[in-house]
Amino acid sequence: MEIKAINASQTWEIRHKVMWPDQPIEFVQLEEDNLGLHFGVFDQEKLISIVSCFIDNQEMQFRKLATLEEYQGKGIASELLNFIFEIAKKQNLSKIWCNARSNKKSFYEKFGMTDTYKTFVKENQEFTIMEILL
Repeated sequence: MEIKAINASQTWEIRHKVMWPDQPIEFVQLEEDNLGLHFGVFDQEKLISIVSCFIDNQEMQFRKLATLEEYQGKGIASELLNFIFEIAKKQNLSKIWCNARSNKKSFYEKFGMTDTYKTFVKENQEFTIMEILL
């Protein structure tokens, strides 16, 4: 397994397949994608997990963390999160945050992230904002 920087367009297929399969692929394409840092985990040549990071005012928001279903539960997303947390620390950022699906909250808590209890609903999916101060 190898983590490396990728282009935004390389994230779209996994975002679509894992997160919003019932929506058109354009639904997972972000206007700000060209401003982000995108990383992927590769199993040999196959892209299996992705995340997109956006840095603004000493804060990193990560978005669209997704792993192909057949690779889930193997610690791959955890490795990817640890990787971007290290980037944030090396850049002396003050905070990392994300819009987490409420049913995935416990996953992010394992990384020391806390629930802000700021919630919203998108396409019948409930989200909560999780954060960690560095």
